[in-house]
Amino acid sequence: MEKTIKNSKTKTEANKESPKKVESKIKKRILFVASEAQPFCATGGLADVCGSLPKEIVRENPEFEIRTIIPLYSNIPSCFRKDFKYLGHIYVTLSWRKEYCGVFEYDYQGSKYYFIDNEKYFKRDGGEYGYLDDGERFAFFSRSVLEILPTINYFPDIIHVNDWQSALVPTYLKTSEWDERYKNIRTILTIHNIIYQGRFGSHILGDVLGVDQKYAGILTYDNDVNILKGAIVTADKITTVSQSYAEEIKTPEHGAGLHEIVKQNAYKLKGILNGLDYEFYNPETDKVIYTNYNAKSLNLKAKNKELLQKEFGLEVSPDKPILAFCSRMNVHKGFDMIKSCIEKLIYELDLQFVGVGSGEREYEDFFRYLNNKYPGKVHISLGYSLEIGKKIYSGADIYLMPSITEPCGLSQIVASRYGVISIVRETGGLKDTIKDFGCPGGGNGYTFRNANVGDLEYSIRRAVKDYRDKNGWEEKVKKVMSIDFSWKNTAKQYIDTYNEL
Repeated sequence: MEKTIKNSKTKTEANKESPKKVESKIKKRILFVASEAQPFCATGGLADVCGSLPKEIVRENPEFEIRTIIPLYSNIPSCFRKDFKYLGHIYVTLSWRKEYCGVFEYDYQGSKYYFIDNEKYFKRDGGEYGYLDDGERFAFFSRSVLEILPTINYFPDIIHVNDWQSALVPTYLKTSEWDERYKNIRTILTIHNIIYQGRFGSHILGDVLGVDQKYAGILTYDNDVNILKGAIVTADKITTVSQSYAEEIKTPEHGAGLHEIVKQNAYKLKGILNGLDYEFYNPETDKVIYTNYNAKSLNLKAKNKELLQKEFGLEVSPDKPILAFCSRMNVHKGFDMIKSCIEKLIYELDLQFVGVGSGEREYEDFFRYLNNKYPGKVHISLGYSLEIGKKIYSGADIYLMPSITEPCGLSQIVASRYGVISIVRETGGLKDTIKDFGCPGGGNGYTFRNANVGDLEYSIRRAVKDYRDKNGWEEKVKKVMSIDFSWKNTAKQYIDTYNEL
């Protein structure tokens, strides 16, 4: 009897607590789902977005509570892993399989993260992607996201998924049986790059994904299972990472075979330009670069150039323009055009050429050849390195980004932040972020429209000619650094999109 009295609450006590309960329900709950996120794991721009956007949305509007969920890869640094909190485990049903799913929680910079643990799928030495069983691995991840909601006691209003690796979440939500707690969950899909779709043989529909044959039409396309296509059909909203890209993916040229599906679902499509984490990319406070600087102390940026030339074994000269790139080396990034003209321009314009990245063998071999033939003029570092990239941004003068296709692009925005003037082709997010200096009202870079080497070469010659005018160039650098590419405006647009749902 005494236990009963102690554990029971009077009506008055319950009423006192009720405002707190009401207040907690006011929060709009968003679950952000991705295959990678800074600072835990990163292979490209997706991780930057997923590490920055959620916290910026909450900063902009505290009514939102955003939690993020990613796989627990083996390469997540131990400095984070040692403080992960184990919440428990369940067994996830994937067709005929019952797979272990451990759930870990971690608070980072005021945000809550969850990590899905399964060593069979995520303890790999070769990185996050590129395995023969990727379809099964990320089907398990997507299914786990929905099945762990009772374990983490978090039923969101909206689940926001990113690219094909988490794109089965809206499809599973619409095609599987769930209890009442799942009934009002809405979904948003962000397409970061439509080229990557999660295409697999049609046999995986039942045997791996565990999707009933009556829903086959949602996922099958062109005789394959296409996971991204399924999400385009089943998600309540679709966003892309720039306004121009949202229009481009409706066309055969840029839709990667899905343009008709995109057009059929255009009523729920919206382009929102990515932003940049101004705390992580900040030349005034960046501990990686040689010397900190801002638009009012460009003499210190010149010091970075001098030290970059020394470290890379280039001739130390403030008068020689440094042309740079930090990129994956593939045909979509315009490397065929670079390869066709850069050697001639190094010689004719007395350029220095630097870069960092990795990619297709053809391009890596070409840059090895340049390194060997032009010591003192060329230094290309092969392999991904954020540290080298930041040093290049701090010391370079002109940034080269002639992409054939570019959903948003991060590098041209980072370059602008560090006072490097970009040369870009007018496509996707490049078109939305860089305007030509010759346009009405002035611009913030050099642009060209056609994907041909002649137009790229002409733009490089324009930039180098302007570089020789030191006073005019300094004014251009100041203007480039003054443009706000932070997440603030992007966050507001996502808040509007969430509120629409």
